[in-house]
Amino acid sequence: MKTLICGLMAATALTAALPAFAATVEETIAALPEALRAQYEGAPQAITPGPLADFTPKAKPYKWCHSESYQGNPWRVSVTTELKRLVDGLIAQGVVSDFEVSDSNSDVGQQINQIRAFIDKGCGVITSIPGSATGLDEAIAAASAAGIPFITAAGSVTAPSAVNVDSNYARWGYEMMDAIGKALPEGGNVLIVEGIAGHPIVAQERAGGDAAMALYPNLKTARVVNGDWTANVTKTVVLQTLATNPAPIDAVWSAGSESRVIAEAFAEAGRPVPLITGSITGDALGYWKANPEGYRFEGHAVLPGWTAQTLFRVAARIMDGQKPVLNTLLIPLPPVHEADLAGWYQDCMTPDAVSVFPVPPTDPVSEADMDAYFSNPAASPGWDYAAVPAACAK
Repeated sequence: MKTLICGLMAATALTAALPAFAATVEETIAALPEALRAQYEGAPQAITPGPLADFTPKAKPYKWCHSESYQGNPWRVSVTTELKRLVDGLIAQGVVSDFEVSDSNSDVGQQINQIRAFIDKGCGVITSIPGSATGLDEAIAAASAAGIPFITAAGSVTAPSAVNVDSNYARWGYEMMDAIGKALPEGGNVLIVEGIAGHPIVAQERAGGDAAMALYPNLKTARVVNGDWTANVTKTVVLQTLATNPAPIDAVWSAGSESRVIAEAFAEAGRPVPLITGSITGDALGYWKANPEGYRFEGHAVLPGWTAQTLFRVAARIMDGQKPVLNTLLIPLPPVHEADLAGWYQDCMTPDAVSVFPVPPTDPVSEADMDAYFSNPAASPGWDYAAVPAACAK
């Protein structure tokens, strides 16, 4: 991954964020399995030793609280649905008393208030998809002072007491733009479709994408739009771009789950469908099956199911008394290439299957790999990958 690191360092926005590892952190990362160790190359998050060395979990059964920043698309709803399914298993075992969810609808101030309400309710653990990398820090510190661990997914926070279950989205953004550069050796125009403005993942993805684009001087940015990681918003902004930008668009760098509606927008505008990057979804696989010549894809499987599953496994282990060795546990993103689409497709996947997400055939993070993230590992409570519902399960 030397090319990745060099490319990332070429982007000034990311260079300042590259962590200066202390020797103990370097040694900890060096001891990880290769699949995990590679995730820290060029990672934009600040990596520090695990913050919960002195944490003592509350007595069982404890209350599990989940702080959501947005529930306006099927991906985010699916995260909460799968997390609830897993926590319900611990409720049935008498480990957890109840599960409560809040949704701030992209309002950081509201999310802060909801977190403080969770503290007042005596939650044993707070899991979260944060709406800001920095805006929740004081509320997270208050949770820590109350003896409540705060564990994030799909976006790291800077609060030193938090444990982040994340992925290297700068690496993902880099790899997708690098794929575009390789596919367009003569260069071309790239439409950039970002997610929710201000979200920490958006900044990481874009920093990686910009770093890769700097290595391909013949790639040009046609326009940058925000699709809010939501299908109707994404389709609208892409159609508007096509209506006002007659120049050819040779690729779309998208860092979300909306590749199907992007392809539809090009088809509806009578424009050639370009290579589209992003995260594979059931509706996109259905669109590809129905339009094998009208869908070109290169990306990964950034799936809500395993986002919830890895968040659950880390939080359940922490509440079992296991100690994370780092503050940020980076989870690999399964790659999906255009040639792989047939292996991910299932019969229930149609262009309208917006709430259907593929399920990887094997666990993207084995229990053995998960063990490496804890100083005193044991099996993840309530966890069995074989019990994960199939993508087409009713």
